[in-house]
Amino acid sequence: MGPSTDDPKMLDKVIEAGVDVVRINFSHANEQEHIDRVERIRNRTRAHGRQVGVLADLQGPKIRIERFTGGKVVLEEGENFVLDINYDIKCGNKERVGVSYKQLPQDVKRGDTLLLDDGRIVLWVNEVNTTEVNCRVVIGGELSDRKGINRQGGGLTAPALTDKDRADIITAAKMQADYVAVSFVRNAADVNEARQLLREAGGHGGIIAKIERAEALNNIEAIIEAADVIMIARGDLGVEIGDAALPPVQKRLIRAARTLNRVVITATQMMESMILNQLPTRAEVFDVANAVLDGTDAVMLSAETATGKYPDKAIAAMDRICREAEKQREVTHSDHRIDSTFKRIDEAIAMATMYTANHLHVKAIAALTESGSTTLWMSRISSGIPIYALTGHVETRRKVTIYRGVYPISFELSTTNHAEVNREAVDELLRRGAVREGDLVIITKGDLMGVLGGTNGMKIVRVGELGPVLNPANSQ
Repeated sequence: MGPSTDDPKMLDKVIEAGVDVVRINFSHANEQEHIDRVERIRNRTRAHGRQVGVLADLQGPKIRIERFTGGKVVLEEGENFVLDINYDIKCGNKERVGVSYKQLPQDVKRGDTLLLDDGRIVLWVNEVNTTEVNCRVVIGGELSDRKGINRQGGGLTAPALTDKDRADIITAAKMQADYVAVSFVRNAADVNEARQLLREAGGHGGIIAKIERAEALNNIEAIIEAADVIMIARGDLGVEIGDAALPPVQKRLIRAARTLNRVVITATQMMESMILNQLPTRAEVFDVANAVLDGTDAVMLSAETATGKYPDKAIAAMDRICREAEKQREVTHSDHRIDSTFKRIDEAIAMATMYTANHLHVKAIAALTESGSTTLWMSRISSGIPIYALTGHVETRRKVTIYRGVYPISFELSTTNHAEVNREAVDELLRRGAVREGDLVIITKGDLMGVLGGTNGMKIVRVGELGPVLNPANSQ
């Protein structure tokens, strides 16, 4: 979300186009602007009868050059160029420029390669002293103010959470963000620290670990297990590991997240051309579709919607590509965890449900859920069958918006009679047009309804054949 989506008419179009989760970028605007934006979004989604999750994206450490006297310079191949931590932040020129990251001289050595502006400028480190990094330009070009710096192969030691991030976590708690994304995660400790800070601030959202540092790949299983979600942030990650290495790494990360029962987002430049154009390129169509075929839960738009000319059209294009990809057999059939042993009853019910649904031509799954955990496990299994999370908790409805193939429904129990609850659940799906007479539906719920983690039953029903409850006291 950004300036392009602030107009109320455009915001309505964005919601109608099918957005599931909105991203609030804490790199821009102030606390009150973020809170006001989220309030507007939630007001409009309620008006449309929709549930949309809110993702608060922390800025993280910004390792950048400072400014040039004229706003930009042109660096020529073979020239010398100095990154100087003590240089005036507004007086950069063709010979040297200031740097916001004061640890840079301690983090690099002769022979390192530094990449500026997402790798468009390449510098080879000649010499390092306490305040300066002297470089030779390997690939030149135009360089403007405040562009980012990466070290090829990673290794810059900046902590994932800055003082600004700590303050922004408090803001995320105030706005009741459903997810908080931590930038430049290095290890599981970064994720755990963010979660602790969010809980101390009164927030209950999940933690997203943004994978954009090369060193994160060395700790990836621990990071995934510590987080609720990972985001494959392909911009900085591609700069650090090289663009050619990025596609296999993306596939590996998607597989790892699904294997460990976590959610995965694929992000960065997915529909970049739609910042200015009304249709995506064929390469962008393939990129989005391939991410879906690989098993990603979510595909993310950034500048395409925040500052682009056609936010609603970008979302609509992404939506139709995802839907078409989801029709393919490799997306709807799965042998995921076929040899696994399950540790929890509700987890076993979720797995049994998906196996049954995929082999019985079930039309829909109605999961009565408190926390959403059952629907998360279900969504790890490839299936073309929609999973409806029926819950009375608004926080759970917003949380599941990021789960692949899961759709939240507001559902308040009016009885504890199991037969009545089954009928009410199916009636709700009928009312929404999700099923019709004769369809098979699987219902999952617990004997003690309303208990966290209590799902212990699966029932297969045919729409229209539930009938009246003859003995409510004893019906199951």
